[in-house]
Amino acid sequence: MLSTVLAQASEWVAPDIDWHALAPELVLIIGINLVLFIDLNLSDSKKWTMATLSGFVMLAAFVPVVTLAVDDGPARELFDGRYVVDEYALILKALFLLVAYVVILLSQNELEEGGYYQGEYYVLMLCSVLGMVMMSSSRDLISIFVALELLSIPAYMMAAWKKRSSKSNEAGVKYYLLGVFASAIMLFGMSYIFGTTGTTKLTEIGAALTNGDLLGLQVVGVAFVIVGFAFKVSAVPFHNWAPDTYEGAPLPVTAFLSVASKAGGFVALVTLVYVAFPGADDVYGPMLWVMAALTMTVGNVLALRQTNIVRMLAYSSVSQGGFILMPLAFAGDPDASGSALNAVVVYLLVYAFMNLGAFATILAVTRKTRSGEIDSFGGLFQYAPGMTVAMTVFFASLAGIPPLGGWFAKFNAFKAVLDASNGAAYTLACIAAINTVISAAYYFKVLRTIWVDDAPDGDNAPLATPQPILAALGITVVGTIVVGVLPGLVARFGELQDLTGALGG
Repeated sequence: MLSTVLAQASEWVAPDIDWHALAPELVLIIGINLVLFIDLNLSDSKKWTMATLSGFVMLAAFVPVVTLAVDDGPARELFDGRYVVDEYALILKALFLLVAYVVILLSQNELEEGGYYQGEYYVLMLCSVLGMVMMSSSRDLISIFVALELLSIPAYMMAAWKKRSSKSNEAGVKYYLLGVFASAIMLFGMSYIFGTTGTTKLTEIGAALTNGDLLGLQVVGVAFVIVGFAFKVSAVPFHNWAPDTYEGAPLPVTAFLSVASKAGGFVALVTLVYVAFPGADDVYGPMLWVMAALTMTVGNVLALRQTNIVRMLAYSSVSQGGFILMPLAFAGDPDASGSALNAVVVYLLVYAFMNLGAFATILAVTRKTRSGEIDSFGGLFQYAPGMTVAMTVFFASLAGIPPLGGWFAKFNAFKAVLDASNGAAYTLACIAAINTVISAAYYFKVLRTIWVDDAPDGDNAPLATPQPILAALGITVVGTIVVGVLPGLVARFGELQDLTGALGG
């Protein structure tokens, strides 16, 4: 027995690994261990340094993303093409790292002043970001599922980080139970796909699932995978966890979930639709069409009824997810395939800036008002005109008002749908146009409150905003404005060739 094992070991050849391609992931892994080790040996009075260290880890991981992006060589394939580092992956890795850095800025004072565990929080966030970065390059069902769970499981715990709050505990439990349920559905669908194709590699699955010739089990498998990811991106009718989770979680965690976690789910969904399911558009197309229409409409209608600004943004986030799903419904149309991918990637980039910025302004104001009710934001212009202008930028952008970034994201999404040039596309575009008008009602309700109304308690003392939150606001304001004024900076991201050109399928 031993001789057989030794003989086999002597024939083993080490795989050729491109360490440069894996550098962002390796930096995050080293950073996770470094933050954990230092936190274990640091006194409580110095725990604030964990935020600074975690921020440096994010910036350090950003460096190899930049060096890979400026390399003019072909896309890098690892592990027999199951892990690919191309321009599509690099753009999304950069997005996740930037979002996480902004969330760290938002978290620093919140954790210090709330008396929450700091080192463990940043370790969990780094682990979740590692899962997102891995998701961007995953081209295999197994690596996609592992990356998804790596980004989700820490988020379940972060949602319940306010341990003395019953709402936070409820948020964590709901998010965990429904998240596990969604993962089980998704894994069940993946098992059908693997069982009928004999492979977990996405390009090989794409070759096996030919249009018009799908087995019944393959149809069920594709449908279950789509449903599983619908939970992750809070698409209607699988959105019920989002409002309670967003309201109960600490505000920085809510911002993280609404942008980074949602984007991670969309990245996996996009990769599967374009690489694994190109021949199954008759299955996923109608599903995504219905979910996009319902998600936009239900999210907006329910947002109109909210008096709490965090719950309003939760339903707004649901609605924005519908706009991102809208182009994906026509990913299988030859005339709209490329523009749909571009629209989704651009929307994720723009949405990150404006939604993070909106939560940053809410965090800054609620530090004074101690209330999330929309009425408590009255009189903001009288005692914080700068914050009022910033809040106006973000909410007007979410409403799609030019020349801010949100208008270009919505314009790109409409263009992708209209490129399909069929009745279903025109109908969905009309539904989206109506929903754009509806959404303006609740966004402008907030803007009217902060510009026109008086402070409910007559307290016009100026805001005391910590420097990290101001830095986060600066990053997000500049990003939201620049993308709207100079849309060409992001319009080239997410080209179809970036995702499929190096995959051989």
